[in-house]
Amino acid sequence: MKRTWWKEAVVYQVYWRSFFDSNGDGYGDLEGLIQKLDYIRDLGVDVIWLNPCYESPDKDNGYDISDYYRIMDKAGDMETFDRLLNEVHKRGMKLIMDLVVNHTSDQHPWFIESRSSKDNPKRDWYIWRDKPNNWRSYFTPSAWEYDEKTGQYYFHSFAVEQPDLNWENEEVREEIYKMMRFWLDKGIDGFRLDAIALLAKPEGFPDAENPYDIRYLTNNPGVHDYLQEMHEKVLKHYDIFTVGEVAFVSPEEGLKYVGEDRNELHTLFHFEVCDEMPTWDPIRFKQIQKRWYEGLWGKGWNSQFLNNHDHTRQVTRYGNDKQFRVESAKLLATLVHTLPGTPYIYQGEEIGMTGVKFDTIEDYNDIAMKNKYAEEVAKGRDPKEVLESLQLLSRDNSRTPMQWDDSEHAGFTTGTPWLKVNPNYKEINVKQALADPNSVYYYYKKLIQLRKQHAVMVYGTFRDFSEHDPYIYAYTRELDGVRWLIVLNHCDNDNVYELPEELASAHRHLLLGNYTDVKEEGTTLYMRPHEARIYALQ
Repeated sequence: MKRTWWKEAVVYQVYWRSFFDSNGDGYGDLEGLIQKLDYIRDLGVDVIWLNPCYESPDKDNGYDISDYYRIMDKAGDMETFDRLLNEVHKRGMKLIMDLVVNHTSDQHPWFIESRSSKDNPKRDWYIWRDKPNNWRSYFTPSAWEYDEKTGQYYFHSFAVEQPDLNWENEEVREEIYKMMRFWLDKGIDGFRLDAIALLAKPEGFPDAENPYDIRYLTNNPGVHDYLQEMHEKVLKHYDIFTVGEVAFVSPEEGLKYVGEDRNELHTLFHFEVCDEMPTWDPIRFKQIQKRWYEGLWGKGWNSQFLNNHDHTRQVTRYGNDKQFRVESAKLLATLVHTLPGTPYIYQGEEIGMTGVKFDTIEDYNDIAMKNKYAEEVAKGRDPKEVLESLQLLSRDNSRTPMQWDDSEHAGFTTGTPWLKVNPNYKEINVKQALADPNSVYYYYKKLIQLRKQHAVMVYGTFRDFSEHDPYIYAYTRELDGVRWLIVLNHCDNDNVYELPEELASAHRHLLLGNYTDVKEEGTTLYMRPHEARIYALQ
């Protein structure tokens, strides 16, 4: 298997508007990130993934871009960005930018021109039709919005304010490639490509048999032609890292995006876990891991994550954020960092930050949640019941401000935060974590150090020894005669794991565990709630 720097990297995601506010306006900003770079570096990560900070009306928190060449005022300016990039590189880290090329803001000059008249030269830069079909968008009941001035409908896969670009238009593609080269020539180290599987649209836009199953938006014929052209014209000319957000994809389809012989992307985010497994389902999770390992291993590269800016914090959703929060956070960290693929850390995950339950819909900012709430209430459903049904998977669970200390607003801002801080910030914060040698933070640091020191964690083969066990997840990683065993008791109760014969005869050396003492007798491992262990076998 080809070895590369990006396969060996650990990525830290910065949702900057919730990270650290340097000027008291209630929003995190790039200057705030600069001030906290040493914190990120000290954790041991290699790459920072920065959420969109381009000029934007901010209808979808920066994923509605109105100028690809400017930094939005909330974030800072281009001088600050250039300084950020320089400071990241000075600390031996790399920076990848989140880039949205499926759609723009409706305030982008391209779209303002496009909607000005039917014969405008940029009319065909977006997708216009006389009649809508029955498709839904991710955020609204229809993927089409009527424009009174020109009497046609435009297509939007997300919010009304986010019209999709027409990737069939060569001028559009060339303009996007030019913009990508602008950022890469600045010296950034790659892109996280948002909604990249949506670039190609089904020919003719036929009605869907079931419009609520929005798979018709993704992975359509032509998408790989676009990505191969992007690689040929832009990506291959730089030593960078690319990761694509690819929803509704199987390992077989995923390999088309990341196959090392395909010349498209380096790796991808699939969402069989985060989008399709609302609560912890151990058997299904193991099946997903096995299928993706078998589908990609030796041919393409995977990503490992359980939360991000779009998905509820992992310790709340897939762990136990109350009785066993610390143990659970460490177990989930062990899982993500020892399974095959690149591990991602979402800001605050490394101190065990949890999700939230705000009292009213007014306390939420998530456009997808607010639109869904309005749609359901309009149908006559009880507002309280609707709110409760949407809370667990609200994107605001992961977007609450970073908890730096126990001072007002968790030390995130001296002003009023754009989104309420999680009330538990007095108990869960960076200051507390750095003062406790047994904290979640230091456990992450040890995991990252192990990955840097031992290639088996990166390139080792994977084998599951607990396929049908509903509580224990036990698997090996093996490389060049080095064999590691990872054992996780992913539940709130004690459990016993009997080592299979193949592993029982090996001498075990405990490399890392999330309990200070370990109980085992011979080939029997006594596992406490949410206990995680990493062994070297000899």
